[in-house]
Amino acid sequence: MTQHVSDVMTRDPVTVEPQTSVAVVARMMRDEDIGAVLVTEGDRLRGLVSDRDLVVRAMAEGGDPSRTTVADACSDDLVTVGPDDELRRAVELMREHSVRRMPVVDEERHAVGIVSLGDLAIERDPESALADISSTKPDK
Repeated sequence: MTQHVSDVMTRDPVTVEPQTSVAVVARMMRDEDIGAVLVTEGDRLRGLVSDRDLVVRAMAEGGDPSRTTVADACSDDLVTVGPDDELRRAVELMREHSVRRMPVVDEERHAVGIVSLGDLAIERDPESALADISSTKPDK
């Protein structure tokens, strides 16, 4: 049976406005135990900011985390997938574009979820090390 992105994606992704500080986003990631947040302006998807983006694009540059916005740190050249796309399409796109996470958008390009390598590993290779790590409860 063909599986679709909607079968494995995280629904209702955490979103922030572009002017949100990276300090606020970092705390959200910690509190929600997530590695990426979608950047939206109204209903429009503008970008994705990952924990790595915060470190490489914001912290490593020496910026003040309370004054640096996620618009300065996010990836805005996005690769997206639809909820009805087959999982193999998501895998192909992640490989082709070397991304670990992808926003899932509906027909109107509204963000409806996010799919990660960990989600795919749990579904397609549950015995793998990545699936084990991805399914483990966080240490808080």
